[in-house]
Amino acid sequence: MSAENTIERLGLKLPAPMPPAGNYVPWKSAGGLLYLSGVGPHTPDGYLTGVVGADLSVEQGYNAARACGLVLLAHMRAALGSLDRVANVVKVFGMVRCAPDFGKQPEIINGCTDLFVEVFGEIGRPARSAVGMIALPRGIAVEIEAIVEPRQ
Repeated sequence: MSAENTIERLGLKLPAPMPPAGNYVPWKSAGGLLYLSGVGPHTPDGYLTGVVGADLSVEQGYNAARACGLVLLAHMRAALGSLDRVANVVKVFGMVRCAPDFGKQPEIINGCTDLFVEVFGEIGRPARSAVGMIALPRGIAVEIEAIVEPRQ
């Protein structure tokens, strides 16, 4: 099944791509790969903010990472014209704004990578890093960037 059909079947609503909040572009192609800038968990109600392990639960952090995944999917579609042009999700780098003693960053970033596997199947399972941060821009709970290989 195509990724676009899967999005429809799952009833997922991709947000409109947000304009950059600084002097950068949301994506850039180089060397046959699509590099997606880091995105925050934007929802119709605004950004999900907070500190995972202090004022946000693991479940809330997971949902924030899933929201980042939806934004990344929207950027992939905008860059490529269709999610069906994604040949491989190569790498995901996830940052979690978390309490100093919090150690479940991988479980949080699963919110994004689980979504990618739901949408793309095995080609959505990336190499990945999941790290903790003391602060993220504008107080967001999670920021995630990705590298994708497009179909030619």
